[in-house]
Amino acid sequence: MLTNLKALLVLLPIAFAVFSLLRPLCLKFMSDADFRLRRNLWFTLTCVAFLSPSFWLFALAAIPLIGSTAAKDKNPVALYLLLLQVIPPFGLQLPVVGINQLFELNSYRILAFALLIPALFRLSRQRDKRKSSSHRSMDYFILAYAVLQIVLLMPNESITNTLRRAFLFSIDTLALYFAASRLCRNRRDIEEALACFCLACAIYAPLAVFESLRGWQLYGGLREQWTAVEDIAFSYLLRGETLRALVSAGHPLALGYMMSMAFGFWLYLQSRVGSITVTWLGAGVFWAGLLGAYSRGPWLVAALVFFVFISLGPQGASRFVKAVISAAIIGALVLVSPIGERVIDNLPFIGTVDSENVSYRQRFAEISWQLIQANPLFGDSNILLYLEDLRQGQGIVDFINSYATIAMYYGLVGLFLFLGPYLSGMWKMFVLRRRLAMVNPEAANLGTALLACMTGTLFMMATGSFGTSLEKLYYVLAGLAAAYLQAGVPEPLSQLAMPGAEPRRRLGLTQ
Repeated sequence: MLTNLKALLVLLPIAFAVFSLLRPLCLKFMSDADFRLRRNLWFTLTCVAFLSPSFWLFALAAIPLIGSTAAKDKNPVALYLLLLQVIPPFGLQLPVVGINQLFELNSYRILAFALLIPALFRLSRQRDKRKSSSHRSMDYFILAYAVLQIVLLMPNESITNTLRRAFLFSIDTLALYFAASRLCRNRRDIEEALACFCLACAIYAPLAVFESLRGWQLYGGLREQWTAVEDIAFSYLLRGETLRALVSAGHPLALGYMMSMAFGFWLYLQSRVGSITVTWLGAGVFWAGLLGAYSRGPWLVAALVFFVFISLGPQGASRFVKAVISAAIIGALVLVSPIGERVIDNLPFIGTVDSENVSYRQRFAEISWQLIQANPLFGDSNILLYLEDLRQGQGIVDFINSYATIAMYYGLVGLFLFLGPYLSGMWKMFVLRRRLAMVNPEAANLGTALLACMTGTLFMMATGSFGTSLEKLYYVLAGLAAAYLQAGVPEPLSQLAMPGAEPRRRLGLTQ
């Protein structure tokens, strides 16, 4: 408890400073009442978590607190993204008399039960539900993927476990996707959701720098206090002699990915700021968080998001060439500087730091490809039996490639259904944003930012396992893409190029 109190004394002043400094920016995207409501809930949940001796006490307090606040919030998706990592994503099995295990309750499922599901229920009772079918193919892909998982695993498990998995997929995935796609009704709602996620990451970025410099994981005491398990060997990950920060994300890769997505969102949001200084400071904050996480994959993701964003924007070709030349010059200056040797040592594939990670990835790629070839269409649910050679010192098999993992378990059919909503949504957004550029460049710019972040997410899944924040943001982005399409295509696409203000009004893309 004493360790948690010390951590809380570090967390609260930093969070208070961030909320205070960013309040004027946040009010460009949300009302003052919603900002205060969300800020107060974030502080309350953080204090309750660090002062609770048990996870169950935290859950009992958090569920009504989140539920009552969500009922007053005008944009539940924005609130969800602010609270996504308010505590680390570990949980405990629900104790039920007469049942060996019901399911694990964690922070993500608390948010689903207290926030997303009630919000979807309230939406179902409204009469003004939208009828657009722009997202229908995305819905079908996700539902088909759920059915495939259930059908493929049914022969190897009891009916009880099948029902459990169907229930958990509904609350973990379907509730999240349908909330993001249905509750964000217009461009302003999407902007507000992106701003809340950036606000959360702006809090975690200085905390990540603190963890890395001080060698102290601020949220580490929660796991020890709530689970009575001291998992130092796994949670304190080093790169060379430097601690890789994870804050409340659960893993440095997850934290780095969050920072890369916040950077991508900021590329759009900064256009509403009107200050070059603030624009650069915002980007610097998220890159500081990326450096604190010390995860090389997310560095590449952030760079990819940036280049995709500028290449798809106005004068994309010339801006892309200028950015590449600038990046090459900066890279050359860094390499000839005193820190050049250290930078080279930390580069993926050619560096010497943690080179064993590259060897493990190569082995994983070879073995997974052999297993996919053995069962190409529908995979093999007993795949772990063939991966014992990849089991690491912590007793786990690290599934470091999401595509290979899904293909091994559910085959290429499963991989197609998994990627279907993303790829179809991205293609539709690409077409829509090109036509929107003629009548509403700012709305087109939002689509460009979503496309860039979704592209970065697809790259990230090739370098990391599909879990924690990567899984949640994958479906959030899919839902926001569907919401963007639904807000922008209530009329035929052929009418998007019509000049004048009237098309903008009919398209529902004005503020």
